[in-house]
Amino acid sequence: MIEKIFGKFLRRRKKKPFSAWQIELTTRCPLQCKMCIRRESADWQYQDMPLEDFRKILPYLAEVETVVLEGWGESLLHKDLSQCIRLVKKEGSQVGFVTSGMGLTKHRVTELIEAGLDFVGFSISGVTPETHDAIRVNSHLPEVLNAIRLFHEEKARLGSLRPKIHVVFLMVQDNIEEVPSVPSFAKEIGIEEVVLTNICHTINAWQETQRVFVWESVRNKYEEIVKQAEANARKLSIRLKRPSLSAIDVPLCEENPLGNLYISAEGEVSPCVYLYPPLPSPFKRIFCGKEYWIKKASFGNIFRDPFSAIWSCSDYEEFRSHFIKREKEFRELCFSLWDSPRLKKSQGNALPEPPGLCKTCHKILGI
Repeated sequence: MIEKIFGKFLRRRKKKPFSAWQIELTTRCPLQCKMCIRRESADWQYQDMPLEDFRKILPYLAEVETVVLEGWGESLLHKDLSQCIRLVKKEGSQVGFVTSGMGLTKHRVTELIEAGLDFVGFSISGVTPETHDAIRVNSHLPEVLNAIRLFHEEKARLGSLRPKIHVVFLMVQDNIEEVPSVPSFAKEIGIEEVVLTNICHTINAWQETQRVFVWESVRNKYEEIVKQAEANARKLSIRLKRPSLSAIDVPLCEENPLGNLYISAEGEVSPCVYLYPPLPSPFKRIFCGKEYWIKKASFGNIFRDPFSAIWSCSDYEEFRSHFIKREKEFRELCFSLWDSPRLKKSQGNALPEPPGLCKTCHKILGI
């Protein structure tokens, strides 16, 4: 998700060892989105990261290009969000988050802009209130649009080019017919960039029946709908990023655990947000139609341990080694495209196995 949503920032010329750190400020959220794993659990662990703990992360940000202040909650609920943004900017990193926009006021928007916010994404699941509101329960499309308008107006008033604003549109079967209209919808509200995403972590029957991707490497019936959205985006000069709708063998998932990581509200360092949800361990995951229970993955607590010790611990290095091997094999296959035996091999399951925790994640299928 990090690479998909914040790719423009992560692809700028790398000057630092890490592309992005995703830092969760809160696990609280006012919404009851149908695609969220929180809907199925009464054991959700509600927590905010104290500012004094957040400050413990700052010395390490000199090595991080982009900081995403977001996890499993709504970042706007954190009382020190603007201060966190200011602190990150002082360390020289780009900073932003994705939000529902709920409760945003002119004063709060001004505060966020003046703090130095570089980018903000707005989560939308429909181009009509009926569709959006039914999926993102407790969110109301007119309120989201009002929040976007406030950012446009305050940026103009302050003469600021930042934050860059984009729309994140989660595709499910209930809204897939509206996807071709997303570029024109974005154009009308002054947005130049759209990110289409899949519901990749499913835990119940509704989520499973709503996914628009397939596990097989076959052409998906929804592919033409997304291609129409791409064509409409080109006509309107809208930048549109989209996921694959069919499984492909990728050496490295878009979370990119070799250059990115996730820090939970309690300070636990994990390769990605999908490996450390605020739930008791193990947590439920449905993969390719089968139910699995996954142990939460943390390689240390950055509030207690030096980051160098966490990053270089044997378990974390072993985890990353799987992806290093996959990337190496993938490069060798790419350099051997004219070697027919190697080419035939590349069409099968040629890459080394991913880490055990990632074998049952749809992200490893490139979805």
